[in-house]
Amino acid sequence: MISVTEEISLLTKQENQLHTSLDNLRGQKSKVKEHKQLEKELTGVLEKRQNLQAWAVFEVGMPVYRLNSSQLGIVKELKVTPGGMGVVWVSWDNTIQIPEQPNLLLIDGAALAKIIAVGDRIKIVDGHKEAGKNFTVARLLALGAVETTEEMVFEREEWQKVEKSFQSEGEKDLKHSAVFNQEIFMDNPPTEELEERTPENTLTIAVTVQLEVLTEDEEKERHWLERKVELAFVEAGTALRRLRDERLYRSTHKTFEAYCRDRFGFTRRRPYQLIDAANVIENLCTNGTQILPSSERQIRDLIELNPKEQCKVWQQAVDESGGKVPSGRIVKGIVERLKEKPLVKASDFCQIGGVFILTRLEGNERKYNGCWAIASELREFTVVVDVYDGEFAVKPENLNSIDLPDVRRQLPETLKRIRRLRESGLLDRCVYTVLESFGRQTYLTDFEAELLTFMEQRYGIEN
Repeated sequence: MISVTEEISLLTKQENQLHTSLDNLRGQKSKVKEHKQLEKELTGVLEKRQNLQAWAVFEVGMPVYRLNSSQLGIVKELKVTPGGMGVVWVSWDNTIQIPEQPNLLLIDGAALAKIIAVGDRIKIVDGHKEAGKNFTVARLLALGAVETTEEMVFEREEWQKVEKSFQSEGEKDLKHSAVFNQEIFMDNPPTEELEERTPENTLTIAVTVQLEVLTEDEEKERHWLERKVELAFVEAGTALRRLRDERLYRSTHKTFEAYCRDRFGFTRRRPYQLIDAANVIENLCTNGTQILPSSERQIRDLIELNPKEQCKVWQQAVDESGGKVPSGRIVKGIVERLKEKPLVKASDFCQIGGVFILTRLEGNERKYNGCWAIASELREFTVVVDVYDGEFAVKPENLNSIDLPDVRRQLPETLKRIRRLRESGLLDRCVYTVLESFGRQTYLTDFEAELLTFMEQRYGIEN
């Protein structure tokens, strides 16, 4: 495998050769097609050479930013595609990594010099409306700009770093806090001796110190950082959503699922779980929810609910947890109770002989959805129904009543005729298909009625 430098050298030679060939063809009208082909090849070689030259200057760990953007990122990986193009994988805000074109990135000298770091304190210089105030850096931006915990942005010329003043070790020790008892044993006697141990064998040391009180700015910073930790999965879901919607994976992968599997080791479902969780969080925030989830699992069962139900269930879960962030188990329990429907007694729903359309059936009975059925037996909470080829029990929720008088009168007779045909013996395969079709028709057309009569006569069934 040749190095990038060697590849650039080869591309440069190829580029010069193509230029020479084009010069030789210039002015020859009979060579127009060949001229266009050479120009196309030259464009491809030139693009690849410029790409690799731009790509070669980057190193893993370098701080970078996009043209016309203040966002700061870190180079995580450098790759060459199967087509020979260099790609820079950048992590923006320490979240997921995104492939970038090297010619659209610039190395950030200010971040490379490490003039400031997250958590440092800055003072705003004179001439700014916030002059003299101190802030804590929450995020580094391009060209030395910073964002504070108050979500304020200051350019490099607007701030100065506040140097930290360190306390002596003795002063630090005095400011730690805790009260504890420590028992010191001189040896390890048998259990019996431990039970008989007297107070003389135990030395108790009590150390009492005081907790430090955080300043108002430090309290804000702590709260801001805690929310960042808790909602890290939301940033991941939001980033994944952009990757999917903008198809930013298309330079290396054909599908979003394959990209997430190769790039992050995700299963097929995982990226969609994070995206759905981010959508739920946005809905909760929009509706003013104060206590937010701290993990994707806590709200996984809210995804299937509409936005209003999501807020209602989450608040109920918070209340059941005593005002704290609820577990996924509590949320799931509330969702399951919400989905439960009160049982309806069959006798309150219908009578024997009632005519219905079957719906929402699952499992082996799913094939009967859309068929008509006649109630033949009422149990406590289920109804036994007759269909064109048998009978089975369903719940009242699976039955849509047919209120047309003519249909209610004709269907029992149609069922009787279909049953007699099926019980007459072995039928031709097309007859079974026709009878199944009749089992889905609430009434028979004149032709269908004649066809049913013909089949009865063909198999010797008399009305």
